[in-house]
Amino acid sequence: MEIFAKRLQERAKQLGISNAEAARRVGLEERRYAHYASGRREPDLATLKTISEALGTTPNWLLGVIDKLEKEPEKAALIDRFSNAASGMTREELELCVIQAEAIVASKK
Repeated sequence: MEIFAKRLQERAKQLGISNAEAARRVGLEERRYAHYASGRREPDLATLKTISEALGTTPNWLLGVIDKLEKEPEKAALIDRFSNAASGMTREELELCVIQAEAIVASKK
């Protein structure tokens, strides 16, 4: 599963962490995580869920699931960046961002 390994590496880079740190956050042995990050092995569903939660992303993103935004890669990349940044926000900060986004959309109507 080449896309999964690529996305694991990309997410670690986004977070500024090593594979060893990613493995620690996920709660896996470093060697096992390295197999996933190199594409030598694929996780089961429960492990995939654990990895995505620990790294603040989604299983769909890690698996490269294509959605309508794939037709707009620049917009998809911005949404991914926003989602990843939002995972580090407090509830209040996130609510403020949502209100601002809704106001921008409402002003277009």
